[in-house]
Amino acid sequence: MPDKPKKKKINYSSAWIEARQIVWRARWRLLLGSILMLISRLAGMVLPASTKFIGDEIFTKGHYELIKWIALAIGISTLVQGITSFALSQILGVAAQRAITEMRKRVQAHIERLPISYFDSTQSGQLISRIMSDAEGIRNLVGTGLGQILGSVVTAVVAIGVLFYLNWQLTLATIVVLLIFGGALLYAFKVLRPIFRERGEIKAEVTGRLGESLGGIRVVKAYTAEKREELSFARGAHRLFATSQKALRAFPRSVHSLR
Repeated sequence: MPDKPKKKKINYSSAWIEARQIVWRARWRLLLGSILMLISRLAGMVLPASTKFIGDEIFTKGHYELIKWIALAIGISTLVQGITSFALSQILGVAAQRAITEMRKRVQAHIERLPISYFDSTQSGQLISRIMSDAEGIRNLVGTGLGQILGSVVTAVVAIGVLFYLNWQLTLATIVVLLIFGGALLYAFKVLRPIFRERGEIKAEVTGRLGESLGGIRVVKAYTAEKREELSFARGAHRLFATSQKALRAFPRSVHSLR
């Protein structure tokens, strides 16, 4: 049997350079989005803080005249959250779509310059999937992904500071548990990453074959090859299903191996 062609290794250094260029081109929108995310997260802390204040100052000490001010603060914070969330969806959404469009144009231009031998061994539908579907992956990089990370970091820092103020011993124990859990997640991600990559390749292959089958439906019907195409798609769908099951089973095994 002929040896299977070796898969080309991913050049992570060039991918990192590409990611930095994408982020740099959208730097001003990302900066504004990060500021709006911070404002939204800080406004979101008003409600839990006011709950504690109500218990300490109103019900315990009887300062009922403060209720209207607390209600006003909660209303303003809710309004701020709504405005910032809408602005985030507009600013970062446009930035993400622009980056996706540019990525699709660059990938299409690169594919057009490839030699004919590459197209002989690669399905056209698979290439279409690469151009149209895989480019969506940068949405989390230029879209809400970085803003969410920044907002989560700020929320975590503030929460840890408050917890240290209330009970530093319990906070340290909680941080240790979170670090262990984070280590388990990193290990699981290392195990799952090649499975997800394989799943993406199978999905692109199945999508490509389906696109070619539907695009050449007249030829398929002329040669009465409907059954063959049906079986081919069924095999691909089952491979995709098996890969998804493999990912679901790999996570518990990876966590169990840490014990």
